[in-house]
Amino acid sequence: MRHNPPAERGEAARLPRRLAALVYDLMLLAAVLFMATLAIYVLRGGRPVAPGTLWFQLTLGAVAAVFFTWFWTHGGQTLGMRAWSLRLVDRQGQPIGWPKALGRFFAALLSAAPAGLGFWWAAVDRDGLCWHDRLSGTKLLRVPGAKRGRRR
Repeated sequence: MRHNPPAERGEAARLPRRLAALVYDLMLLAAVLFMATLAIYVLRGGRPVAPGTLWFQLTLGAVAAVFFTWFWTHGGQTLGMRAWSLRLVDRQGQPIGWPKALGRFFAALLSAAPAGLGFWWAAVDRDGLCWHDRLSGTKLLRVPGAKRGRRR
């Protein structure tokens, strides 16, 4: 029998805090993508990958997807979210699994596509949610005390 942890409580994350965590995570992701590119370069014997090569673009996209979804499914926080006291949960306040995390990742790409409009939407949404929150059935909460490695 699977035990569900108690529902996470907290206020909806406001847009500035969300964006700060995203900037932090994008800097970390850039480093991870750099290392993945370096590994591919080494595996190819120092031969560069031609610009626009589909397999390379898909590989980097998969690395980005794993980066975010792994964190979301293992504690509900990326490193940026942890630094800014944010936690990702489903609509009932429970941790999310892989299917929901993957859905959120692809929905976030849709949110980012039209000049980030899906992210900016949180500023006017009645519940403070972005498009990808609504599409994936998730929410980002501000959880005081969740940063700096402290356990709840």
